[in-house]
Amino acid sequence: MTARDPDTGRAPWAAAVLTLFPEMFPGPLGLSLAGRALQAGIWSLETVSLRDFATDRHRTVDDLPFGGGAGMVLRPDVVARALDAVAAKEPSRPTLYLTPRGAPLTQDRVGELAEGPGIVMLCGRFEGLDQRVVEARALEEVCLGDIVMSGGEPAAIALLDACVRLLPGVVGEPASLAEESFAKDLLEYPHYTRPQVWEGRPVPEILLSGHHERIRAWRRAQAEAITRARRPDLWARHAARHNRDPSAASPRRAGSK
Repeated sequence: MTARDPDTGRAPWAAAVLTLFPEMFPGPLGLSLAGRALQAGIWSLETVSLRDFATDRHRTVDDLPFGGGAGMVLRPDVVARALDAVAAKEPSRPTLYLTPRGAPLTQDRVGELAEGPGIVMLCGRFEGLDQRVVEARALEEVCLGDIVMSGGEPAAIALLDACVRLLPGVVGEPASLAEESFAKDLLEYPHYTRPQVWEGRPVPEILLSGHHERIRAWRRAQAEAITRARRPDLWARHAARHNRDPSAASPRRAGSK
């Protein structure tokens, strides 16, 4: 039976990573917030070596692609055995295949994953995975962005970090999560701290006013202006959710005081 947190009654959020390089984990996840949460039992991490499910003496996990082409492809029989073994332990967890051709990962999707029982992640390598496994096991294909890496392991670490920090008890000030980038489809506003003047650059006067309502309005205007300039796709989505014209200026200009 799965142990539960005596305070929340929640079972630990359980992550499993299927990889050719299990020694890459926990890596950075063993440090800072994620590492402390791992030690505290808020979440668990299982690494599964794909080579353990090969059947030949060379522990072969890949083969040449049908139709020709460069590179190798992960074998469907090997990967399917590994997936099935992990699914048998907790079948309700979604299985994500980390691949450059996947749908871009969003903060909304991260939040959904963090609210569930955990996730299973398959780290791609070589030229990728036999398409039949993707279809037969209903894998959710995701990517971090329009980049290509040597394998899915760095992406898995990033995805796990994003999920773990949303788990109850991980972040000391949960309210801070509400104002981060991508919350409400906006990028985060700029931050300032001491010294008040640095290299001739002063902190914006509004932040020294003590007028909390004006500060909130300024920060909101900054977030909207930055999002509109850097991520028009996010700005359009934000505007649609709030029935606003995406071409309209923010209520307050980004440089206003």
